[in-house]
Amino acid sequence: MTDTHQIEVEAMFPHAPELIWKTLTTGAMMARWLRMDPKGFAPVVGTKFTYQTTPSGGWDGVIHCEVREVVPNERLVYSWKGGHESIAEGYGAPLNTLVTFTLSPATNGTRLRLVHAGFVFPRNRLAHENMGKGWKGVVQTVGELTAKPD
Repeated sequence: MTDTHQIEVEAMFPHAPELIWKTLTTGAMMARWLRMDPKGFAPVVGTKFTYQTTPSGGWDGVIHCEVREVVPNERLVYSWKGGHESIAEGYGAPLNTLVTFTLSPATNGTRLRLVHAGFVFPRNRLAHENMGKGWKGVVQTVGELTAKPD
């Protein structure tokens, strides 16, 4: 039996949504907050791009993404697919998920909410655990880079 899980991370930042949006959707900034360079990214629906991470077994380490939704200064959604069928479970197992960033104006800034959904257990349990920890740091880094982009 399989279960589907997601990662949710929220944070408040004292920045306008436009500034956080720029950090989220500028290729050079994305490379800094995710520590992987997005090859071919543009905040345009239908744009396909990739990230490169550490290969494992039959998996080349390429994460294939496609922009699914763009509402400037409010919402960015893209697919996140990777892994290889030869890896049944653990690092490098097939992953077919969706990453959503939502920006909401608040009294003293902007609330950033990240949801990474579609982790199938038990196959993606390790990815869920590792990425859950990683996304918390990413969200904080987005706030730091927005405050000091240089």
